[in-house]
Amino acid sequence: MGAREMVLGAGMFRHHIDFFNAVDSEPIRNAVTNAQCWEWMCENIPWFECPDRDIEQVYYYRWWVLRKHLRRTPSGFVITEFLPDVKHARRHNTIVCAAGLHIEEARWLRDRRYASDYIRSWFSPDGEPRVYSTWLAHALHAYCCATDEWALAETLLGRLVENYRSWEESHQHRSGLFWSCDDRDGGECSISGDGLRPTLNCYMYGDAAAIAALASRVNQHGLAQEFAEKAMRLRQLVQARLWDPASEFFKALPLDSREDPIDSWEFSTVPAERDVRELYGYLPWKFALPEPGYERAWLQLLDEQGFAAPHGPTTAEQRHPRFMKYRIKRCQWDGPSWPFTTSLTIGALARLLREYKQDVIGRQSFLDLLKTYARSQHRLLPYGEEIPWIGENLHPHSGIWLARAIALEGKCRTVQDMNDAVVRGKDYNHSSYCDLVISGLVGLELRDDGGVVIDPLIPKGTWDWFCLDGIRHGNKNLTILYDKTGERYQLGQGLRVLADGVEIGSSRSLSALSGTLQQLVKQDPAADGDIPRL
Repeated sequence: MGAREMVLGAGMFRHHIDFFNAVDSEPIRNAVTNAQCWEWMCENIPWFECPDRDIEQVYYYRWWVLRKHLRRTPSGFVITEFLPDVKHARRHNTIVCAAGLHIEEARWLRDRRYASDYIRSWFSPDGEPRVYSTWLAHALHAYCCATDEWALAETLLGRLVENYRSWEESHQHRSGLFWSCDDRDGGECSISGDGLRPTLNCYMYGDAAAIAALASRVNQHGLAQEFAEKAMRLRQLVQARLWDPASEFFKALPLDSREDPIDSWEFSTVPAERDVRELYGYLPWKFALPEPGYERAWLQLLDEQGFAAPHGPTTAEQRHPRFMKYRIKRCQWDGPSWPFTTSLTIGALARLLREYKQDVIGRQSFLDLLKTYARSQHRLLPYGEEIPWIGENLHPHSGIWLARAIALEGKCRTVQDMNDAVVRGKDYNHSSYCDLVISGLVGLELRDDGGVVIDPLIPKGTWDWFCLDGIRHGNKNLTILYDKTGERYQLGQGLRVLADGVEIGSSRSLSALSGTLQQLVKQDPAADGDIPRL
């Protein structure tokens, strides 16, 4: 991207990377080392600035973390979850659980190889895409929308269909819903346990809708119709069977095995010790699954007996008797705050706010939640300095990184045990953040029909300026900025969008803009939220 097209200068942000490198021991090195990181960032990431120090700093920190997990293999790049090799990983130390988040994050990198190689790796002969539940087809569709490069999806369409049918063979319950083990959802030792859970069912809905859209693009209309019907059937089942009217929440229906019959569909018959609201209940909105009418579930996100906590949200509602009662092992989902589920929830809230008419929760709550998430990604050193940090899970009230603390609390018998405990969860890549800033906070949505929507979720009157610069889409480079007075960027007042340095849309306020990369116009507020999109 030429200098004349850039609004932000890369050098404005060098201090972030210098600080991250200065406080890092770099115990493990992959494709891009700390010494190479600044050059890599200059070549790859979109630049972002805003008045909130925490949100901006963590934006650069998370790109700094992501490149640590880029591992070069004989067949291309992969993205890892843990830096050290772990026993439950597959080839090249990859784990499919958070692959959807990895792809959604990496789709904004200017070098397409990182995301495209990684996507291909899951559909290679030894890719093992079903060891954990995830949403690969939906994430691939999001990658293609962001890059305008559709050949990869067209090439992999048959593999996506095969993967979906294999899930049906191995995990579909006679009810039509999908059964999953909480451990294979990346949610082991949860209160609800195994059963018909919102997780896999929402992922399968998202994948079915994505396959239908991709099949339609290549004129496989019979396949498109088949998978559109699968998606609609899952929508009906999730709404009819996993929505608890009494709790006003999407919940897991506990079943110990896929073969277990269902004696009753009433949540009132579920044993009290397994009947619980869990943060995964917001997943339906990430995939725009629910029809209007279920929005009161979001009241629990703001409730201190529900999920609200200083370093939350919690993974289980705090009023439940089993909330954070057990410390059997490091990875438990009975209440601690997990960045994985926080990422999914923030993404779901962004879709709710844009695509549904409701008055239960507003944009200030989105900004507050993102701010809490950013602030939680820090660790206080023994001598008082605070550094950016992303680990496995946090205590939702103290902010202590729990998996790390539990491992170090008298359970390390050797020096190797101690090293493993320190390094295992360091720079843990099991969540997203940069995508939540780009597609959530700044509100960039690139659609498969070539349409573009810019709808920032920043409450009016909160920030006087922000800028996202250097987004690459196809052969164009996009800039999105807001300048209340026009003095910061010297490009005029209000919200402005540029393509290759040429303005394509503007608004004096933070009102949404929609259209194409040739022209964006102010979006009609009356049209918002009528039709949830893929």
